[in-house]
Amino acid sequence: MSAELNIAEIRKRAVAASLMAPTTLARAIAALGFVQADPIRSPARAQDLILRQRVANYRAGDLERRFAKLGLEEDFLYAYGFMPREVSRLLHPRPDPKGGPHRPTGLAADVLAFVHERGIVHPQDLLDQFGKERAVNGWGGFSKATTRALHSLHFYGLLRVARRRDGIRIYEAASRHEDVQAQAIEPAERLRRLLLLVTGILAPLPQRSLRPTLALLTRGAPGLTGMPAAVQRLLRSGELESGAVEGETYLWPAVANPAARNSVGRKLRFLAPFDPIVWDRRRFEHLWGWDYRFEAYTPGEKRRFGYYAMPLLFGDKVIGWANLAMNKGRLQVETGFAGTKPKGRDFARAFDAEMARMEAFLPRGGD
Repeated sequence: MSAELNIAEIRKRAVAASLMAPTTLARAIAALGFVQADPIRSPARAQDLILRQRVANYRAGDLERRFAKLGLEEDFLYAYGFMPREVSRLLHPRPDPKGGPHRPTGLAADVLAFVHERGIVHPQDLLDQFGKERAVNGWGGFSKATTRALHSLHFYGLLRVARRRDGIRIYEAASRHEDVQAQAIEPAERLRRLLLLVTGILAPLPQRSLRPTLALLTRGAPGLTGMPAAVQRLLRSGELESGAVEGETYLWPAVANPAARNSVGRKLRFLAPFDPIVWDRRRFEHLWGWDYRFEAYTPGEKRRFGYYAMPLLFGDKVIGWANLAMNKGRLQVETGFAGTKPKGRDFARAFDAEMARMEAFLPRGGD
């Protein structure tokens, strides 16, 4: 099904697709399906900044504290993050590069045996046991060989993250691995569910963003092939819909119009750089008319927005950005605007309210 929409309608859909009335942590993660993780804490980690917009009375670190009780998994979808267990199951089994079942050898096999023996393992335990040999990592730099082994075993479903301690992943053997291998969902159905999930998380998604997004998803589900053809089947069946807006075609799952059931209002929000609302940079520029960039890894002298510039959502428009930092226990903010800074009490009150929410969300003393 194809529809003709205007830019205002697409903006409303983009914001309403993932913003919900504040709910419980479990319900928010179930509704989102995936929460991207990032280790930078400025002033909090990305996963916490994403969840604070959707969970009632959320505090920084709540996800880490409640992870084990919620029955969640950490895994790679189109990025690394947190997800319900049923979503992680769609990503497995992952074949090795030759297409067969992954069978660890060498250090990885030794690490797996060690984890089975110990039960719960901190990365430091492996350094004490196996030493600090270095290996080339996926970024072309160096990581500890044991860390590489942990990441590989986790990726192939042989280990899982049991919990985190101060942001560090603590691993255990994935007892569910054999069950996943034996009772795996048919590949075509896994692919269908994953495509609907990802297009739902990022809805409405520009068609021209689809290819790079599917390339990332292929990393998370390397055994699933034929993604572009599967998207076309979903469009023909009506499970995916599309609409053209000012030269850009958008895709979204065929569900009730989220803009009709969620009213965003005039509330102002500081969004995480990886929030679903702003994740796709092509859509960002098309909907809001300016070019936002995440610059934490950009040399300071070349930054336009700041180290950890958080998009500033006002109503259904992203109008600028904010850099927040704790200094001697006080939250400080520097803002910038794509156009003219809004005037009047409406914006000032909304800004002050968001600052108050952020202060309540952060640990006391800014730790």
